Amino acid sequence: QVQLVESGGGLVQAGGSLRLSCVASGSIRSINVMGWYRQAPGKQRELVAVIRAGTATYADAVKGRFTISRDNAKNTVYLQMNSLKPEDTAVFYCNANDPRLGWRDYWGQGTQVTVSS
Repeated sequence: QVQLVESGGGLVQAGGSLRLSCVASGSIRSINVMGWYRQAPGKQRELVAVIRAGTATYADAVKGRFTISRDNAKNTVYLQMNSLKPEDTAVFYCNANDPRLGWRDYWGQGTQVTVSS
């Protein structure tokens, strides 16, 4: 079992920055895959960024603006978001999965990011 707790969301003006954090706790450490997804009102949840074995993958919409990183010692994954746009407004969810957990997806409760124009 893994529990994920996100923090760092909020209201920011277009062009601003936010840093999201997600702390994982539970039965395992150094979770194989951790990532961030987002869901805007009326839209499906979509991948933002994922990091696996030190390699990061980004959605085209955020490339060059967002950076995902992790601190294995703290079992934490971060999402640095720069040059935010109103279309980035969404609830951001932390995700984790690992073969030791049967590759089941674990999700945090979500944190709201609102970008005003």
